[in-house]
Amino acid sequence: MSSTVDIPQSIKDALRKFRFARRDSGSAAIVIKINKAKLIMEEVEQFDEISIEDLAEELPENAPRYVVLSHELNHPDGRKSFPLVLINWAPTSSEIGTLTLHASALINFQTTAGVSKVIEIRDGPEALTTQAVDTFLGANKP
Repeated sequence: MSSTVDIPQSIKDALRKFRFARRDSGSAAIVIKINKAKLIMEEVEQFDEISIEDLAEELPENAPRYVVLSHELNHPDGRKSFPLVLINWAPTSSEIGTLTLHASALINFQTTAGVSKVIEIRDGPEALTTQAVDTFLGANKP
């Protein structure tokens, strides 16, 4: 049995389309999971406009996910940007084999998604907030 997880072309295409989509406000996300039986990644859902807190409630409490997030960031000088960040959703209550598989495929997925910043979330939905994402991305720095 191979220990590598395949990223199908359909996922690569969806990530590329998501990455280059034009956004004017808010946050958007694409959620990816690993099909453990087939050892391939699958798109779970895509959100065109969603709050970080609503996104956190949509994610499963007992299963890991990769979430590519485009988040509206308002800079102190008045500029607005939409950086991409990868949320590595890996609740500690997940089955250990699934978590191990998820962790082993993270770098490959991160590279394929073209995202350099990764937020690790292990504590559940309460840890994923707009303020936490803003702070991670440096919005609160002068």
